[in-house]
Amino acid sequence: MKKIIFFAVILLLSITGASAQKVYTKNGNISFFSTAPLENITADNNQVMSVLDTKTGELLFSVLIKGFHFKKSLMEEHFNENYLESNKYPKASFKGNVSEKNKIDYSKDGTHSVNVNGDMTIHGVTQKVSASGTISVKSGAVSAVSKFTIKLADYNIGIPGVVKDQIAETIDINVSCRFDQKM
Repeated sequence: MKKIIFFAVILLLSITGASAQKVYTKNGNISFFSTAPLENITADNNQVMSVLDTKTGELLFSVLIKGFHFKKSLMEEHFNENYLESNKYPKASFKGNVSEKNKIDYSKDGTHSVNVNGDMTIHGVTQKVSASGTISVKSGAVSAVSKFTIKLADYNIGIPGVVKDQIAETIDINVSCRFDQKM
């Protein structure tokens, strides 16, 4: 019985591998930056999960909010407890599609300007998002980068009145992923 299960798993993996159209990463990067009068706010998260289906153009992201790290621990604490409420809303996600999927040949080296459209969920709120970016293929490895801006109010992220003039209403988000695994 164990041999049958083993061979079934090997067969399934070989079929999946032969038609691998999805690439993914478990260590993509999302960072954000916000200009503030007293001090600029920046954080990085290097534990971003992302999957790109090279055939359909579907693109997925999932990020743990507590994975964002700041230079100052007090900023990180306020971010998790007061603004993003990471115990209540532990993840942010994106599900969308690359618009120019048919223009990218993943078997050839090249850099392609793309637009990505989809649904982003942050703080329990889902909004339509459209962003431009670049998908690069080099020696069979796929990478993607994008930079876009969101408004905190669009995701019901409130800014307490005491610090309202010290925190920007928008943040710049940078995404960088090297899809180093195949499904």
